[in-house]
Amino acid sequence: MSDLKVFRLGADRHDVELQGSTVALEVELQRRVEAGMERMLGIRFLALEYPTGPWHRGRVDSLGLDENGTPVIIEYKKGSDHGVVTQAVSYLSWLKSSRHEFQALVREKLGAEAADSIDWRNPRVVCIAADFFRHDRTAIYLMGQRIDLVRYRVFEGGLLSLLLVESAPGITASAMPRPAVERGGGGPEEEPSSAEAIPAEPPAPLRALYEELCGALTRSGDVEVEAKLHYVAFRRMRNLACVLFRPASQTIVVYLRVDPESVTLEEGFTRDVRGIGHLGTGDLEVRIRSAADLERAAPLIQQAFDAS
Repeated sequence: MSDLKVFRLGADRHDVELQGSTVALEVELQRRVEAGMERMLGIRFLALEYPTGPWHRGRVDSLGLDENGTPVIIEYKKGSDHGVVTQAVSYLSWLKSSRHEFQALVREKLGAEAADSIDWRNPRVVCIAADFFRHDRTAIYLMGQRIDLVRYRVFEGGLLSLLLVESAPGITASAMPRPAVERGGGGPEEEPSSAEAIPAEPPAPLRALYEELCGALTRSGDVEVEAKLHYVAFRRMRNLACVLFRPASQTIVVYLRVDPESVTLEEGFTRDVRGIGHLGTGDLEVRIRSAADLERAAPLIQQAFDAS
């Protein structure tokens, strides 16, 4: 199915397709997304119409910082426009040359901890438009940048749909510095040492189990896997899971985007980590040590898919 279809159950108990349309003014789309950016895209809003200075002579529609600490440029188009991708990518040159300015903005809006944790390895571009030309959808894979193309539609009743239609990864995970891991010798609250690193692949005892977990988390075929500084993120438009390793205890720790109150917690297997500092995103911690644990986690992974 190449496009999102929305149906409403009619009075005769038959589904009627709702016909989507575009916004009357581009600014309507921009303001709506900005107001709900973290819920919709997993991006914390920083600024709108941000000037790029006398050399670049432009204004970034929206600036943000995603849930993995990656800087994001968001551009909007009411309809379809050949220029939206190239315009957004051109702003990356400004962003990469203005790190201190961006960091100061993050510090002002989100605080020192967020500013000190910015991940500059692979800044993102998110283009939101009514549609994208085939050549643009192909070209983004040759640009060497991380680019998400998101198609929007509005429907009667105030409904807004966002559909990720293409996602170019930019720098591949293999080209990135290796992620750090949690320390294996402490209690469940212990966080990783910034100096400790894991191999490019999971530790040998966990490798087969991790491959099975990856299969479960990517089975839909539209999930991006990205190695971050401290964990591996599995994402669509937002993270659905963050995975890290505890080699000493031969445990894979998974943080899922699942409401802990919607599941029955089991000691040693699942934990509510709301309000508990941890790496990555997700409110439900799942500890996987065996194939049986992975099978038990399957319904929770499905819940994360449904919420992402």
